[in-house]
Amino acid sequence: MQLMNISITKTDSSKLVSVDFSNLPFGKIFSDHMFIVDFIDNAWQAPKIVPFGKMEVSPSVSALHHGQSIFEGLKAYKNNKGEIVLFRPLDNFKRLNKSAQRMCMPEVPEDLFMSGLKQLVDLDKNWVPTGEGNSLYIRPIYFATDEAIGVKPSENYRLVIFTSPAGPYFNKPIDVVVERHYSRSAEGGTGYAKAAGNYGGAMYPTKLAQQKGFDAVLWTDAIENKWLEEGGAMNLMFVFGESLVTPPLSNSKLAGVTRNTILTIAKDWGIDVIERNISIDDLLEQYKLGNVKEAFGCGTAANISHINSITVGEQKLALPAIETRNFSNKMLKYLNDYRLGILEDKFVWMQKV
Repeated sequence: MQLMNISITKTDSSKLVSVDFSNLPFGKIFSDHMFIVDFIDNAWQAPKIVPFGKMEVSPSVSALHHGQSIFEGLKAYKNNKGEIVLFRPLDNFKRLNKSAQRMCMPEVPEDLFMSGLKQLVDLDKNWVPTGEGNSLYIRPIYFATDEAIGVKPSENYRLVIFTSPAGPYFNKPIDVVVERHYSRSAEGGTGYAKAAGNYGGAMYPTKLAQQKGFDAVLWTDAIENKWLEEGGAMNLMFVFGESLVTPPLSNSKLAGVTRNTILTIAKDWGIDVIERNISIDDLLEQYKLGNVKEAFGCGTAANISHINSITVGEQKLALPAIETRNFSNKMLKYLNDYRLGILEDKFVWMQKV
């Protein structure tokens, strides 16, 4: 694909020299530039890359009132040849447009998205960190910009892409609690879209869990509150015996790119992969039988996050020691080596910038 011509205004003063790349928090440091393009009068306007900074919006801007706001998350890496590479960017682009359709927003053209993404990352390529668990996290955000408060789809929108050199989302194995009162999403809702409101609604029950010493919640279904769905902001996976087991996708769950990646690789390895509904009672029975060998969350930000324990009501399920977990440790190393170019790009997932 030939990249579009995009206007670039470079920063006068790079913040790069002030960053301690040996100590990168997640999502708190931002690179020098951002990509911006507006949708006005039923047409995409001229895109531009400008210094990262604040944007002025009216208090009446539609996204602030009615939640027409979606986002994505993907990553860039520096491979073993010194090349900057993106991991599965087209999958994130497609999911952005799936979210846009659900939120009644115009779809973004592929050449516009990919041109902006690649030229932005290339401009700030010195911000791509190295080191285990580090990456350049990329955040596209797409939101309504009508200056009106009537409850209707906006006619104007803005797409912004910015980047952040980041370390791991979780820097240790996590302790989680099964949430049986609050719900993240429901069938027929927006759970499969990366809509901003999904995450806003999840914050209060997560805060309550954190006050009790947990790192995240395991969401259950909105009807019976007995079927496991997702793990915090991650998809959820178990190793039961010799099988990799995960809840099936539905319109209440996000179709994670990392989820698909892990399932694809596991099948290629000859692992027994099972997508089926997992009830709380089923989990407790598997644990009683000694079949819960591993549990982890997975996502672009979280990568593979080992679950140390699962609390159900008053019962705490202590899981096997991390060093004994054959599948998730092997997968974590494989994914790292794959993204860094140590392994062949067997599934054609990497794109050079």
